Amino acid sequence: MPASPAARRAVLALSLNALFFGLSWLPFRGLASIGLHPLWSTTLAYASVVLLITLMQPRAWRWVLGNAGLCLLMVASGLTNVGFNWAVTTGDVVRVVLLFYLMPAWALLLAWPILGERPNTAAFLRLILALCGVMLILKSPDQNWPVPSSLADWLSLMGGFSFALTNVLLRRLNHTRNIARMLAMFAGGTIMALITAFIATPMGLAYPPPAPAGLWMVLVALLGLGLLFANLALQYGAARLPARVTAVVMLSEVLFASVSSVLLGAGTLSLRVLLGGSLILAASVLAVRTMGQDH
Repeated sequence: MPASPAARRAVLALSLNALFFGLSWLPFRGLASIGLHPLWSTTLAYASVVLLITLMQPRAWRWVLGNAGLCLLMVASGLTNVGFNWAVTTGDVVRVVLLFYLMPAWALLLAWPILGERPNTAAFLRLILALCGVMLILKSPDQNWPVPSSLADWLSLMGGFSFALTNVLLRRLNHTRNIARMLAMFAGGTIMALITAFIATPMGLAYPPPAPAGLWMVLVALLGLGLLFANLALQYGAARLPARVTAVVMLSEVLFASVSSVLLGAGTLSLRVLLGGSLILAASVLAVRTMGQDH
């Protein structure tokens, strides 16, 4: 049956969201090149959206702070952005994105205690498949064990775990107001990036922001608008399509990030990374195809 115009618009909205985040490494690296560390660009870009939401609906803060689940969502979403934005700025983008998209495996484990969705044998086999892919990516000739070898590796894995927790919490909190969930996610990006920046800067892992200048301030404002519209596109598309369709479309983010970074010299696609990424993506696609049958 041909897709309806509404379904096509929803798929387009999700594709635009995936395209934005698949290419988001570009503005973060661009800002880093002019002296603004990704932790500070994340803080400022997300803060601009928080300010806009607050002006539009001041009561949203009361809805967020009065709900323990939304406060946890704030932390999880914030750590997702800290991990991903920092990692794609400092590490190999292909490697970062593939490690980040171990997310479905983490979601499998998190949905059990949080949502009561007990996985079956097939789900655990997909988890093993994804972990084999991760080991292939992490294992290099100069390492005895497949373990993270850089800060970017650790940030990618942490970000993917936090992203899985974010998605599980969004399912648990689907009864809450959309604007409250949006505020929680953007406020989390602001607060967690700011806290991490204050911790990482004295350790030498980050550097202070430069003096205010028109160029980077305009770029940060544009990045904030892009994040806002990408989030709105996600909510529009996800509300109008089955969950499994949404998940498949969102996997295109891996394609956008990998192709763009390889073409622009910010990522490499070795045979080992290609094989490992294929296993991770295969596990993700299988998880989507059997969605709703694992418990």
